[in-house]
Amino acid sequence: MKQKTTLFLYAALIATILILVVFTVNQLSAAATLLSSLHPYAGKVFLLFSAATLLFVMYRGILLFSVPKKAVLPEQDNSTEMDAFVAYLTSQLPVHPMHPDRSKNEKDQRWVRTNFKFLEVDAFNTTRLIATKNFFVGAFAQNTSYGTTTSLLNIFKVVWKIYAIHHREQHLREFITLVRSVYACLPLSDFKKEEIPAHIKPIIQSSFSNTLSTLLPAGNLLSPFFLNLFIAGSTNTYLTCLAGIIATHHCQIMTEEDKKDIIQQSMFEASFMLKEIVRECNPILSVTISQAVKKAGIESLDTIPTPSTGSGMAQDIVSHLASSLKHILKDS
Repeated sequence: MKQKTTLFLYAALIATILILVVFTVNQLSAAATLLSSLHPYAGKVFLLFSAATLLFVMYRGILLFSVPKKAVLPEQDNSTEMDAFVAYLTSQLPVHPMHPDRSKNEKDQRWVRTNFKFLEVDAFNTTRLIATKNFFVGAFAQNTSYGTTTSLLNIFKVVWKIYAIHHREQHLREFITLVRSVYACLPLSDFKKEEIPAHIKPIIQSSFSNTLSTLLPAGNLLSPFFLNLFIAGSTNTYLTCLAGIIATHHCQIMTEEDKKDIIQQSMFEASFMLKEIVRECNPILSVTISQAVKKAGIESLDTIPTPSTGSGMAQDIVSHLASSLKHILKDS
């Protein structure tokens, strides 16, 4: 079935390309004939210009989708393929400005790993910055198409920025391969129920440990609302942190052994980054929600009319309570 489907898709692709070529040639020929009737050389100039444009587009397309030839990934640090792989990495990696031996001519494995450490700091800072934005996107725009789209675009942005940090020249197919590798390592990409508790644990810990101690007055009534915001923001942040850290480790793979430990190491580092981000965002979100609740409460109390002459005792009591609550909310 798979082979038949593949053959059909290739045949359909070839047929589509042939139709486009015939259509393009036919239209260019008709345009050239029309221009030749206006001037003898106009049609030829137009065809030459069209051919040059098409060749340039094809050339740029080949460069866009081409992938540099990669060296064989060594199994261990002392493998025979390591020297060739280090030479390949030094030709692809940008040299970090803070590298102590940035002008060194002969770059060995130690030089590459030192450069990786500096690039890792930049990658983690980028991940943390965008993950912080995704915290508020998840908290305030949860379960909306805008929130989902923005969160997804931010995750793509993290992966792209990390890819650009680790490569002097960017290639579309290479970036797509990195995106696929990151996606395959994220939770629920290949559903395994036994892995879910390990991913849920840091989200719940961060949300509860940074929320319950700072709940607003009347927290018993508003706790579900606040926790819902914090958990939604924490989930968004965790996925962004995990994607960024996984992308960083993928870009810094030097042996097959490193490749096997990516998921566990990334989960461990993402949980720590998540706690730091939630701890930083917790006061901002709490103050924002507190002010919104107070403002909404005061505006709601303003709708209660003041007692008029001849009004009943019940209306006097309600008006007095509303006035008292407004003063309490303003002072608190």
